[in-house]
Amino acid sequence: MNIEQARFNMIEQQIRPWDVLDAEVLELLHVVKRENFVPAAHKALAFADIEIPLPGGESMLAPKIEARLLQDLGLKKHETVLLIGTGSGYLAALLGHKAQKVTAVELSPELKALTEKNLADNGVTNVTVEQGNGAQGWTNGAPFDVIVVSGSLPVLPEALLQQLKVGGRLAVIIGQAPAMKAQLITRTGEAGYDTRTLFETNVKALASAVAPSQFKF
Repeated sequence: MNIEQARFNMIEQQIRPWDVLDAEVLELLHVVKRENFVPAAHKALAFADIEIPLPGGESMLAPKIEARLLQDLGLKKHETVLLIGTGSGYLAALLGHKAQKVTAVELSPELKALTEKNLADNGVTNVTVEQGNGAQGWTNGAPFDVIVVSGSLPVLPEALLQQLKVGGRLAVIIGQAPAMKAQLITRTGEAGYDTRTLFETNVKALASAVAPSQFKF
């Protein structure tokens, strides 16, 4: 496989058609080597338009979803990010290149170790990987400029909204299969939020996501 040709094809055939046209984001997809974050058994699928399997039944998001979220968040170099669910560390690496500091929270010890190794091997030094359940957010380091949830949530926990700074953005996929919506929620004031639907999709739920029936209104 010609790696660079495969990367070029991924960008031109999958990512650009999804309205990812930000030059910085497209350049970053060349800089952060996706194939370095894919388990050895699935290297040939590194640039495919699929969710790639990871240990413990988890998976990497499709490349176009990661790229679209990265673009629509509009990260600035001074900002702090909370990433809930690390996968293999690829999305954490992309976020790390755009932001000042990333706190990545992962429930699985195996994926935490994988993420830390992949980030170290690829020279990413501004991502801290914490082990824990981030489904209700993460108070250590809060409030954040940006929060990204790497799996879908059936409903949005209020705690995540509360951990955003005013002006901060939350990228999250809400709903249950087969109908889910990726949303960008911006905190406009102490009690004000602006919600924009980015696209419809269907992705694996975040491990430990709280089911609607468990919520008390």
